[in-house]
Amino acid sequence: MIAESSYRKELKGLYAITDENLISEEGFEQSIKLALQGGCQIIQYRDKSNNHNRRLRQATLLRTLCTQYYATCIINDDIELALAVHADGVHLGRDDASISQARKKLGENSIIGISCYNDLNLAIEAEKNRADYVAFGAMFSSPTKPEASNASPQLIASAKKQLSTPVCAIGGITEKNIAQVIDHGADMAAVISCLFASDNIKNTATILCQHFDKH
Repeated sequence: MIAESSYRKELKGLYAITDENLISEEGFEQSIKLALQGGCQIIQYRDKSNNHNRRLRQATLLRTLCTQYYATCIINDDIELALAVHADGVHLGRDDASISQARKKLGENSIIGISCYNDLNLAIEAEKNRADYVAFGAMFSSPTKPEASNASPQLIASAKKQLSTPVCAIGGITEKNIAQVIDHGADMAAVISCLFASDNIKNTATILCQHFDKH
């Protein structure tokens, strides 16, 4: 189960997602530290490779850093990895385990986020099944997932009217458009390329976080 000492806070703010193609193995720790120093509230470990040793090593390091900076540590897709590193929870997509399966393994205190793409009905169902947050996207064209379903900021507004569950916007979010999703009610904005491809990760995170500070 998720460790009782895991730090749990409000699901709100800048939500960074790692990418093995953007963050070098030797630069992983520094990249995460800079994102956290810039104000990231949540970081999701996402590595689609089959490199088990690297995944365990990096996820363990991420857990340690998130604890140090009082941030939330989420693991993408992998319930066993989340369990192994005592992460705060998991993020699940359409083809992953169910909420109930994740809850059974990780415990009642775990955070379970669900990808809802551009489908409000998926989010309504996820809330019924006690998801801790739902994510919609891609909001804008994204270099990470160019084939992703298009969602609109208006979908965020519609979701906020019907759900009590926190809502995350994802996909192509940058300093230039993050205000759009926040203005439509997004509790969290997830970023990948905008942050980890930046020449100054800490400064980029700070700028993105400032948009939340205005609300």
